[in-house]
Amino acid sequence: MSEKPVRLGRADFRLFRTIPTRWADNDVFGHVNNVIYYNWFDTVVNAWLIERGFLDVKESSVVGLVVGTRCDYFESIAFPEVVEGALAVERLGRSSVTYRIGIFRQGGALAAAQGLFTHVYVERGPQTPVPIPASLRAAMAEIRVG
Repeated sequence: MSEKPVRLGRADFRLFRTIPTRWADNDVFGHVNNVIYYNWFDTVVNAWLIERGFLDVKESSVVGLVVGTRCDYFESIAFPEVVEGALAVERLGRSSVTYRIGIFRQGGALAAAQGLFTHVYVERGPQTPVPIPASLRAAMAEIRVG
């Protein structure tokens, strides 16, 4: 069995995004279902890419495809809470990037959940790996930790 991960705080991330929970996010146990955290991961990463002009979901010729994810949970969240999705770059390779993502209760000091999300950059059509474009690489370097 692997060791329990170290719970991260706000200083371990570079950007934050407010995300409201929805009624449909809760499961029969009365808390947000685990699959919703992965939706939040997608939202945090892709909203940053779109807002910075690095992703046009219909037209970009180079896109990031998810090749790996991980999430560790520390405390439950439930509707109608508002959460904050946190983002940083943990590893930056030639054609891949691993994002560090945290989900915080609004104003919380420690992540309620945290994980990793890896994109490999490919040409949209043939889906062959390509180097991360220079302008995107520079933006990723700005939010890199460690």
